[in-house]
Amino acid sequence: MRLEVFLMAYLAAISLLAVVLTIRDKRAARKNKWRVRESTLLLVTALGGSVAMLLTMHVIRHKTKHAKFMVGIPVIIALQIGLAVAAWRWFL
Repeated sequence: MRLEVFLMAYLAAISLLAVVLTIRDKRAARKNKWRVRESTLLLVTALGGSVAMLLTMHVIRHKTKHAKFMVGIPVIIALQIGLAVAAWRWFL
């Protein structure tokens, strides 16, 4: 399998996981049930689900008042873009 195909499949899977976890946490918050740990949400974000997580949080209005997420996730996205650009230049 080519590296590009693997990366695209990985990003699609981790993004889907980010969306599912965010929606699950929002539903649990409404029903006052077991919640997804913030550390888990941030880990999935750092592993590549950052854009999907941020978009989902805005769409469903979940954790949008938490600076840890509304500042932290864009910082993670910026770091991921920087890392991707550096890796791309290194491999070319």
